[in-house]
Amino acid sequence: MGRTEFVNTPNSGQLQTPQTSKVVTIAAAHAAHDTYSAFLPPLLPVFIEKLSLARAEAGLLTVCLQGPSLLQPLIGHLGDRADLRLAVILSPAVTAACMSLVSVAPGYAVLALLLVGAGVAAAVLHAVAPVVAGRLSGRRLGYGMGFWMVGGELGRTLGPVLVVSTVALVGLEGIPWLMIGGMAASALLALSLRDVRREPPRRDERRHVSSAVRAMRPLLVPLVGVVTMRSFMMAASTTFLPVFLREDGAGLWLAGASLSILEGAGMFGALVGGSVSDVLGRRRTLAFSFLVAPAMMLGLVHLSGWWRGPILVGLGFSGLMATPIIMASVQESVPEHRALANGVYMALSFVIRSIVVVLVGGTADWMGMRWTFVACALLTLLGMPFVVWMPGGGARTSREPAVTPGDQS
Repeated sequence: MGRTEFVNTPNSGQLQTPQTSKVVTIAAAHAAHDTYSAFLPPLLPVFIEKLSLARAEAGLLTVCLQGPSLLQPLIGHLGDRADLRLAVILSPAVTAACMSLVSVAPGYAVLALLLVGAGVAAAVLHAVAPVVAGRLSGRRLGYGMGFWMVGGELGRTLGPVLVVSTVALVGLEGIPWLMIGGMAASALLALSLRDVRREPPRRDERRHVSSAVRAMRPLLVPLVGVVTMRSFMMAASTTFLPVFLREDGAGLWLAGASLSILEGAGMFGALVGGSVSDVLGRRRTLAFSFLVAPAMMLGLVHLSGWWRGPILVGLGFSGLMATPIIMASVQESVPEHRALANGVYMALSFVIRSIVVVLVGGTADWMGMRWTFVACALLTLLGMPFVVWMPGGGARTSREPAVTPGDQS
């Protein structure tokens, strides 16, 4: 069985110019998919009341949805060797159906099963679709990953608003109708990717999982270091930011709107950071993020008043711009196993982030939220040696060899 090759039928030669319309369509499907994935947190209080759930049982529902992320390395490996395009296309529809039907689930077991189904569909999409978007981005891989990330951020922003508004207007019984949007996203994705086909690789290009592990070995240590150190800053700034601001005397409006400001600036940062990394190099642009974002977090701690608005914009822009850069570096570092490498990165991010959030919360209980934010900023700065160790230091030029279909999954 050969590695998946996504080749555009009209031009099956070297792909240099990004196919922006297809990349944007994949990002839009990502946005639609993550809109439905974001239904669970605002619905948890409803499930607790409706099904008389304990808090532990409610927390386990989140595990049912996010736990399948651990399957992403396996899914990625399959994506390198078989055509999972149909599974990617169906992912938004499957997740939309599962997450829309949770509102009418008759019991806890059915509810958990629906969430697992949505989680598996999400794992497929997030392991393979970024690689397809990267292939269609040609030389501008960071540019494509920037669009991919913006789609996810937009979906996570819209999801809670959509589901809460639906409940307020028509009740829980109206939520199943929302699945139509996910089905439309899958149809649009199928239409956009209809002329993208799988081309089997030459026999001498076939790889096995052992070669994938060997190829990834030089990447793993710096990748784990970068993800771990950055997770402290991201856990503080995305999970505990409203709590910190409120405890520090900020007004209710700023505390409540802080995440929206952060995420909005982060979407712009993702587009700019990914594109800039195509020109200046991954490592240099990532270093900018690792230097500026902690400085912004320290500024957030030590300044007050109107200063905090611009600082939140700077923190979101510089902090969230790192994700598409890391994703591009991961795919470029293991060109023969891009989907596997992306799956490993996504699974690592999930595990590390889950552990770090607990650590940050425990540290805040021990030393207070203010000093915890300072510690998270300093830990992020300590990640700079891992940034230097990451691949992708040089900028791309027109003299570089073109990316061939055999280099992309």
